[in-house]
Amino acid sequence: MAFVQFTRLNLAFGDRDIIKEASLRLAAGSRSCLTGANGSGKTTLMKIIAGKTAADSGEKAIQKGTRISYLPQSGIVHRGQSLRDEAETAFSFVHALLKRFEEIGGLLEKAKGGESSTKALIEEHHNLQEQIENSGYYRREAAVSMVLSGLGFSLKDINRDCGEFSGGWQMRIALAKVLLEKPDILLLDEPTNYLDIEARTWLENWLDTFSGGYLLVSHDRYFLDVSVNEVYELFGGNLKRYAGNYSAYEKTRQTELESLVKRYEEQREEIEKAEALIRRFRYKASKAAFAQELIKRLEKMERIEIPESLKKISISFPPAPHSGKIALTLEGIGKSYGARRVLSGIDLCIETGERLVVAGQNGAGKTTLLRIIAGEDTDFEGSVKYGSGIMTGYFSPDTAEEAIMCDMQVIEYLEAEAPTALIPKLRDMLGSFLFRADDVYKNVSVLSGGEKSRLALLKMFLKPMNLLILDEPTNHLDLHSKDILLEALKKFSGAIIFVSHDRAFMEALSTKTLELSPGAQARLFYGNYAYYLERTGITDAETGKPPTAPPPEKKDLSCNAVSRANEKRLADKQRQTHLRRLERQEEEILKTLEELEKEKIWLEEELAKPEVYSIGEKAKEVKLKLDKCAAAIEAKTMEWEALAALK
Repeated sequence: MAFVQFTRLNLAFGDRDIIKEASLRLAAGSRSCLTGANGSGKTTLMKIIAGKTAADSGEKAIQKGTRISYLPQSGIVHRGQSLRDEAETAFSFVHALLKRFEEIGGLLEKAKGGESSTKALIEEHHNLQEQIENSGYYRREAAVSMVLSGLGFSLKDINRDCGEFSGGWQMRIALAKVLLEKPDILLLDEPTNYLDIEARTWLENWLDTFSGGYLLVSHDRYFLDVSVNEVYELFGGNLKRYAGNYSAYEKTRQTELESLVKRYEEQREEIEKAEALIRRFRYKASKAAFAQELIKRLEKMERIEIPESLKKISISFPPAPHSGKIALTLEGIGKSYGARRVLSGIDLCIETGERLVVAGQNGAGKTTLLRIIAGEDTDFEGSVKYGSGIMTGYFSPDTAEEAIMCDMQVIEYLEAEAPTALIPKLRDMLGSFLFRADDVYKNVSVLSGGEKSRLALLKMFLKPMNLLILDEPTNHLDLHSKDILLEALKKFSGAIIFVSHDRAFMEALSTKTLELSPGAQARLFYGNYAYYLERTGITDAETGKPPTAPPPEKKDLSCNAVSRANEKRLADKQRQTHLRRLERQEEEILKTLEELEKEKIWLEEELAKPEVYSIGEKAKEVKLKLDKCAAAIEAKTMEWEALAALK
């Protein structure tokens, strides 16, 4: 079986240990992800596994013939040949196999039967034939078409020169090639960064049927949950394995690190007190020696570190200004690009406090609609009417880089934009958006596109608004930053209209879903993104199963439907309240079960002690308690199963 194994890996950059005594094994069937804070060394470790970077020390074992394919985060550009021809280069490794296959065929024609060398040639010839067949080389045209289509390319793209595609599509080409290579071990560093929902779902299904093993780095929690069954965490240079999907890892890790967090907070308090004393006494002659002693103590102190996801960072934006009940009304919105009709006759009413997610396939007009609502596009049919007192904020990663051009430091740039009350909180806010430590002193002019995008998003949130229009706000954010942003947006009292390709984010934030379809069709669903998927049967359809529910009829999107919408929303709220009540009951039952299981283990250990089982009365007492505990576990388990049936 193909595998690659690394033991006691070490790598340092200067005096910083990036990887310390790390061990990892990937084989056919591995479903793994690599997690850790930004800058922890995940990409470096991926490159070591791929053979692109050498470790300082450590052992590597790899099964002979094992092929490894690696997709980096970015930086790949293709040009000079058509998309089809570029995709077919994924099969170039087969050319060497074919050449050797033909060479052995020639040798066998000349060989004399019965010789041991002939037997070896026959065996090698057979193995090569199997490798070539399994590579899909003879079915490569169908494979290329299937993979490119799954990743969002259309038939008319097949003969386009690769140089015509933008950066995001260049990475889709690179992803298509590594998938077509069908390696034994697949290494994917942020493969979903440039994929829409449809392409991500296709990739999830492809990985589910992949016979090899893979290691993923991703900031998409839903993608990880459905794709992996083990998590490797890189923290402080140390690599540790956790069984289960990403959510299971988070739960286990949270419990595991509770004591560490407590010690971290105690140490922070100690450091803050010491630093306050140093500032107070440093320049007083009578206390200078005391201050110097404190400084030495702090320098020698081994600082406790915790993952960014466990640091209690919470950000809040300026309160939304007061406004009327209706935040936005769209009437007869239409838009065409030449002969291509993108939007047609959209009527929509958004109330204050609602969170509308705009969903649909790539090219369905999601970004176009947001640009019209934000006033960025004025060439359209129909009208956009803001409610009384509405103040808008618009974010799009496509325009963020152009919007930020100056020679100020990052912290200075935000201080110039922020209300006075928020200035003391800017460092925490910047940290939440991945500007940490000395990053805040970077000059804005040297920031990367992703960094400028994050800065533009944060800048927008510094101003009072009551209608947010957000196009892909989670791009370039890690999981921890997404969680912080999500919590801040949930607390926002105004209205939000947004587009995202992060399914977990869409489900958690949205309260209504607007579906845009090819052919300029639009349907409104009075529920979040998960409700929309359930109502349309999309989740099941994408996995090849029949829909669980028929798609709803097209709804009236105008303000005249508000009363019916309110009735529907009330029913949905009642259903959600019922579900939350059941979930709370379920949590209580599970907590009780956990306590009972611990008690059962303790009683079993007591019963096994000689000083207990050798004395009849004691043994009887413990056995009685053990029987009661087992009965309680059985009763609670039945209660849990009955509750699950109600959900």
